[in-house]
Amino acid sequence: MTVSRKRTAVLISGRGSNMLSLIEAAKDPAYPAEIVLVVSNRPDAGGIARAESFGIPARLLDHKTYGRDREAFERELDAMLVAEGIELVVLAGFMRLMTPWFVERWNGQMINIHPALLPSFKGLHTHERALEAGVRLHGATVHFVSPGMDEGAIIAQGAVPVLSGDTPEALGARVLTVEHQIYPQALALVASGQVQLEDGKAVCRAAAEDAEGRLTAPRW
Repeated sequence: MTVSRKRTAVLISGRGSNMLSLIEAAKDPAYPAEIVLVVSNRPDAGGIARAESFGIPARLLDHKTYGRDREAFERELDAMLVAEGIELVVLAGFMRLMTPWFVERWNGQMINIHPALLPSFKGLHTHERALEAGVRLHGATVHFVSPGMDEGAIIAQGAVPVLSGDTPEALGARVLTVEHQIYPQALALVASGQVQLEDGKAVCRAAAEDAEGRLTAPRW
């Protein structure tokens, strides 16, 4: 059976760790998303070479070239995505906030992963803040991108315990493992249409949850 695969672009700013987990998942021809483009806003991003090693076109769009004109940068990015026939945009360590114009342009077609259990610990330094707050569970969240930072509708979450004597580095390493698990699952749910954004909420259609309450997609 031929699977209709959504043409997907991954936006990065760094090493592309989550990008690699998506590329690995998309190697399966039954996976509902195809990674066809990687774009970095930083010339020193290690993920550029990593994407190219898999034969995926990687382009640089340096935001510094545009100064403070965020929309000019995003219009150039949008033109690049449209030219490649992109249907879904995935942020994987892309360290820029999108303007309302770009978010509206890709509303319901753009997702992000955040290293915390939203709505807790929005923004940066999530592992340090989780330890300072004394929470017993920490984790990661995949969500649709909205104009507000880390405020979009939640698609999937994965949790890890906070252990006695944890450091931000140790906790972050466990969270990263969860990120690599839930991001391919979440992208599959969106690409297959099983999760859609409706009236600002992530609506699940024929999706299941595992024993820990994480959304899971049927095995592609």
